[in-house]
Amino acid sequence: MKRLFAFAALSASAWLCAMPAQAGVSITIGQPGFYGQLSLGGFPTPQLIYPQPVVIQPAPVAVAPMYLRVPPGHMKDWRRYCGRYGACGRPVYFVRDEWYRQVYVPRYQQVQRGHEYRREHERHGWHGDDDHDHGRGHERDRRDWRRDR
Repeated sequence: MKRLFAFAALSASAWLCAMPAQAGVSITIGQPGFYGQLSLGGFPTPQLIYPQPVVIQPAPVAVAPMYLRVPPGHMKDWRRYCGRYGACGRPVYFVRDEWYRQVYVPRYQQVQRGHEYRREHERHGWHGDDDHDHGRGHERDRRDWRRDR
């Protein structure tokens, strides 16, 4: 029985050591090292590296193009790397790094700060009522106090 228990403990520890560690790294737009799809919404027209989209596999249905910022090595060997971006069957425009850093990132951060500001006020629930009584019978207390003077 002791041998079985020792073997089970040894097997479990070996199995746990063999598991890869989860890094949990999150990189967002504007941080160094961000590469991926850019959502252009209300942003200015991007400066592109190639005027025509790059397509690896034609899509059976018309698909909207993707605007991507990728490392130069990925762009040069796009057929090899398109799967990492989920873009093999889509037309892809590569944006210039200068445009990304000088136009897109500052505007993106400005828009995000606006969302943060609104979220902060929604979280605190400020409605312009400093005494927080919400009009639930507190007026009567004040009137009674004034009469007692």
